[in-house]
Amino acid sequence: MRHKALGAFAGGCAARLRHAAVALVLAAAPVFAWAADAPAQLRDFAAKVQAGTGQFTQQTVDSKGGGKRPQSGEFAFKRPGQFKWAVKKPYEQLIVSDGKMVYQYDPDLAQVTQRKVDQSIGASPAAILFGSGSLDEAFSVTELPGKDGLDWLRATPRSADAGFTHVDIGLKASLPARLELLDSFGQTTRIELSDIVANPTLPPGEFQFVAPDGVDVVKMQ
Repeated sequence: MRHKALGAFAGGCAARLRHAAVALVLAAAPVFAWAADAPAQLRDFAAKVQAGTGQFTQQTVDSKGGGKRPQSGEFAFKRPGQFKWAVKKPYEQLIVSDGKMVYQYDPDLAQVTQRKVDQSIGASPAAILFGSGSLDEAFSVTELPGKDGLDWLRATPRSADAGFTHVDIGLKASLPARLELLDSFGQTTRIELSDIVANPTLPPGEFQFVAPDGVDVVKMQ
């Protein structure tokens, strides 16, 4: 069940990162002019925030309302395609992309799964938040009514094998603040992002990953 929760973000990352889940909400002071509607705000974010750090919480609920244990952790990203999604509680898991390869590390299983970036985040929420490609090429984007003080949009993947049905993104001041992803199993993963720092100076090697000694590395084709 851990893999389903962690991968919904990066591989749809659901079907692509073995049902892992990642997401990202940014609530820092704005560093650019605010756009009006939610789709325009998301494009503004993609164009003007080239790197970021922050905290996240996420929880997956099934179609009957049953919920898994909430997860929390921290993230960092740098466009195009570099990111770190680190679950700290209730257990540790890590997804790191260096822009070419994506590594999913599960310390409990002593296993690393390695995939090419284009196999993992092509048409996924990670592509929306961390990529640099055209949003409209991979997704059909529609504006939704505002709620909870946020402006909302729905991104529906154009690819039939994306691993999720759609992701709703709530934004404020051109920064994403909440994601609600409906996957192919009828589960909804809700991600809250906070303490966002936009365009920080990141340390060298922030997105490099070296498997610890004694860990199995599984390379996916």
